[in-house]
Amino acid sequence: MQTITTVAELRCALTEHRRADKRIGFVPTMGYLHDGHLALIEASRAQCDVTVVSIFVNPTQFGPNEDLSTYPRDFQRDEKLCRDAGVAIVFAPASQEIYPDRFETFVEPGELAKPLCGAFRPGHFRGVATVVCKLFNMVQPDVAFFGQKDFQQCAVVRRMAIDLNLLIKIVIVPTVREAGRLAMSSRNRYLNGEDQRRALAISRGLFAAAEEFALGERNVDKLIAIAKRHLETVDQLQYLELVDCDTLKPAVSPLHRAAALCVGAYVGATRLIDNVILQPTP
Repeated sequence: MQTITTVAELRCALTEHRRADKRIGFVPTMGYLHDGHLALIEASRAQCDVTVVSIFVNPTQFGPNEDLSTYPRDFQRDEKLCRDAGVAIVFAPASQEIYPDRFETFVEPGELAKPLCGAFRPGHFRGVATVVCKLFNMVQPDVAFFGQKDFQQCAVVRRMAIDLNLLIKIVIVPTVREAGRLAMSSRNRYLNGEDQRRALAISRGLFAAAEEFALGERNVDKLIAIAKRHLETVDQLQYLELVDCDTLKPAVSPLHRAAALCVGAYVGATRLIDNVILQPTP
């Protein structure tokens, strides 16, 4: 495995793989890897010949009062996990490599970035779209892998790839969950034992609604209400919405198109997001 820190070195290393007509998979991360990231790596290795993992805590997607300075980091651990998982290249650039002096060009996403997390984190998806676009241009992968937990991010990235004619296949990998079905997240380390217990209400609510949907419930308000009944233990519920999977606009009753039941909430000082996809049978 190679660990690379500059774009020039990255392009040189990947040129050799392209000359050998190898299919390149890419997993962008902010580090502090967990089983969810490893599932993305596993999916890449199953579909591609070469897997590149980036580790970069992107400052432009954090707001002024968010956890950039305290975001968990453990590069040596991440590097070992990547090596053990069969990653070919770890790309770990410094911030100056991504955002050099006088940097001023950003990717501005549209309507998909406005609801859900976008309503509470202004500028977040602008930072996400910009760094992902830059990383795509640096790596130039054939396939890029993202986790379903970040459902809105996946929608924004997929739309960006289409709108900007990026010849990259976007693959969404199902959310990996801890015991109790709490969605894997690097921020879970912030949760103490009591907070972790209370955080289970998020997945409990989502899956309760999903079970009623499977039994035939198609009323949007009722499905949201079912989930909400389980969320009393969270400290702040930012949003609980059932949205169309393609447009992220509010779903309408009776539900006949694929929709995502999405939640963003604080447990203690930790902000968590999760979702389940409700897919009507054709």
